Amino acid sequence: METAIPEPITLKDVKANPKVIALINGANELLKAMGYTEHGPRHVGIVAGITRMILEKLEMPARYVELGMIAAYLHDIGNVINRQDHPLTGAGIAFRLLDEMGMPAEEIAPILGAIGNHEELLGAPISVMSAALIVGDKSDVHYSRVQNPILETFDIHDRVNYAVQRSRVEMDTETKTVALILEIDNQFATVMEYFEIFLSRMVMCRRSCDTFGYRFNLNVNGTTLE
Repeated sequence: METAIPEPITLKDVKANPKVIALINGANELLKAMGYTEHGPRHVGIVAGITRMILEKLEMPARYVELGMIAAYLHDIGNVINRQDHPLTGAGIAFRLLDEMGMPAEEIAPILGAIGNHEELLGAPISVMSAALIVGDKSDVHYSRVQNPILETFDIHDRVNYAVQRSRVEMDTETKTVALILEIDNQFATVMEYFEIFLSRMVMCRRSCDTFGYRFNLNVNGTTLE
């Protein structure tokens, strides 16, 4: 009697896993208590979507795209322990979860590398999957991420995110550019303040795009910076 080949683990499976749901929500609650912006289902869902868009436009294999989305969805799960070193703890948690779900080690490996290298202090775009995840993560700046309900107590991170009324990532395969397009309300924060806290993230986006042969552009209120 032939042994049935298990179906590949998909992003849908990961999103439906009760442990994943609890840990991602727990991570966001911890960061909310520490005064950070939203890092819950909304954020990881957006990062997974941008990761998918980039990998598909690069014509990566469908299974690689799926693994990239899973990495993106799990990338911040380590925040359930602590903000510090969360890429490393997150990779450990992701291994446990995916291994329990039956994903083979050769598919888990690139996911762990992408999760473990998504922060600018110690991380680097070590693969196309990693690079796409980084661009998706660092591009998610938007007023809806602010969890502090008291405007008068906003810190600079709250004000800069709250100032961004619209945010989108566009990828042009002809000009080989990836653009982060922002509309900022200067009433809440200036463009200079945006650079004050996000410059290192934009540099990491540029390096990530270099990994797959594209240029990274930032467009703020109609002005393009390369």
